[in-house]
Amino acid sequence: MSEQPRRPRGTGKPYRRPQKDPVRMLAFEALRAVDERDAYANLVLPPLLRKAREKGDFDGRDAALATELVYGTLRRQGTYDAVIAACVDRPLREVDPPVLDVLSLGVHQLLGTRIPTHAAVSASVELARVVLGDGRAKFVNAVLRKVARDDLDGWVAKVAPPYDDDPEEHLAVVHSHPRWVVSALWDSLGGGRAGIEQLLEADNERPAVTLVARPGRSTAEELLGEEAAEPGRWSPYAVRLAEGGEPGAIEAVRDNRAGVQDEGSQLVALALANAPLEGRDEKWLDGCAGPGGKAALLAALAAERGAFLLASEKQPHRAGLVAKALDGNPGPYQVIAADGTRPPWRPGSFDRVLMDVPCTGLGALRRRPEARWRRRPADLDGFAPLQRGLLHTALDSVRVGGVVGYATCSPHLAETRAVVDDVLKQRPEAELLDARPLLPGVTDLGEGPDVQLWPHVHGTDAMYLALLRRTG
Repeated sequence: MSEQPRRPRGTGKPYRRPQKDPVRMLAFEALRAVDERDAYANLVLPPLLRKAREKGDFDGRDAALATELVYGTLRRQGTYDAVIAACVDRPLREVDPPVLDVLSLGVHQLLGTRIPTHAAVSASVELARVVLGDGRAKFVNAVLRKVARDDLDGWVAKVAPPYDDDPEEHLAVVHSHPRWVVSALWDSLGGGRAGIEQLLEADNERPAVTLVARPGRSTAEELLGEEAAEPGRWSPYAVRLAEGGEPGAIEAVRDNRAGVQDEGSQLVALALANAPLEGRDEKWLDGCAGPGGKAALLAALAAERGAFLLASEKQPHRAGLVAKALDGNPGPYQVIAADGTRPPWRPGSFDRVLMDVPCTGLGALRRRPEARWRRRPADLDGFAPLQRGLLHTALDSVRVGGVVGYATCSPHLAETRAVVDDVLKQRPEAELLDARPLLPGVTDLGEGPDVQLWPHVHGTDAMYLALLRRTG
């Protein structure tokens, strides 16, 4: 006799097995990797999508929805946590992380997408049945039905304190940033409510994919021949892809003649390359080269002048990424794995030096939204000695009359001007150069002489650049 379907006690209904939704299963898997392994979504998601396509589970619309579910949930995590906390009878820290991930995915569908309420709740409960079991699926159902009683604006009005009572906490909840990050970004901007709100909103927008045409190997004109391509805003080598554009489908990218690179990073490399020098211009150094975007652009620019680039990266696996990025460059270059604070090269060997130092990454929260929840104020203390040490190395490495670029993908003052000011106090043989004229056409660069780019102003990551010349 065949086994009869189980019946839940007290009902006359046969047991129905939960149905697996490939899109939501993939989104859940990505969120668990971010939570459990401290993975980054931009690294985890592509192979998951590729595997799903190969299995035949996904089409283009499915991939777009899965991507939106993952990134939207991560970007709005702080706001959604406040909403969920108002709908449960226990502290969030007592809710199992997998349950919280399912709830967050459901809340994003309810409050952050156009998915109909019934579909958002039922799909989330079905996901909970698959990955959590029927018991906890009932909890998910109860919470999401409470959430569904209001829209995002209504919930924000309930869970965020009034701006006048606590401006930083209000902005933190409304725009889904940790309070300390809101405070730091506000200080970097120099005050004013409008600017900080625009910046926080920009951090929560999906950035365009930007390509770089590597000089001597490709041109912006070639890339503009691709479907959905448009010129970059500032860099002569930049081309933006409209939403849905796939870099891997572009021949120049597959051939390594072009790459994916934010326009802010391109501007940093271009400013260093174009800084005026007296005397020779033969040897360039990228002292923190991983993963290789700036090094590839610098190598191409150096090749046009017959100059040599040394690309140094401490971590061997990242040095491998640099070598891959530079593969095929027509000019002379070398990639080495070396500690920039204990360099193997002789002092005064280089004419131009770039130090794009390790940092908190607060300037790239559009691309790595989960980073905002991982970083802590204490991280600044950990980076501080390294950042100063690497800038000292850069000044030691450049010849008299040569130029150093200190760059960081963070606008935090402790990682930008504070580092440069501290090192200059100890290095009377160095002086700051005005970097603004070396970014021609770029507007709103402030009082100088250093440069801070902004997502809401320039459409780039929040890259910082200071140029220094060694004078003696």
